[in-house]
Amino acid sequence: MTDNSRPVGGYAATMVAYATAVAVVALLGNATGRKLPRDMTIRDLVVTAFATHKLSRLGTKAAVTAPVRAAFTRPVAADGGPGEVAEEPKATDGIGRSIGELLSCPFCFDVWAITGLTIGHVFAPRMTRVLTDAAAALAGADFLHLAYATAQQIAEGEHPALLG
Repeated sequence: MTDNSRPVGGYAATMVAYATAVAVVALLGNATGRKLPRDMTIRDLVVTAFATHKLSRLGTKAAVTAPVRAAFTRPVAADGGPGEVAEEPKATDGIGRSIGELLSCPFCFDVWAITGLTIGHVFAPRMTRVLTDAAAALAGADFLHLAYATAQQIAEGEHPALLG
């Protein structure tokens, strides 16, 4: 594998694992008579989007979840942002590389998070709604913290846009 190539075999294995998990859940849902939700309201879409964003950031960037990722990722020197760490895959190829990328990339992890929330809406809708509401509120709180910090910097004349 060259530096510019992708771990196609690892990606294929990860995709097979994802597809297998979805198929097993679909079969289990069918066997137990579970039905997919008819549709999502605008509220459901917005809350689920915020919740997915927050769960992806928690899974891939939060300092407190670093031990979960440790087998597949390693820290890099870059700043990860407030309360976050920057990591990269440990492995250079294969499934280890694919999982390392999944666990260090919030955009990559989004698909898995939204799939988990969707499965939750089918098998445990009330609990999943509480989880999505809480995660969405937490995402909102994060944005408010960042807005407050920016407003403080502006008020003190320390914001990067003012220093240029």
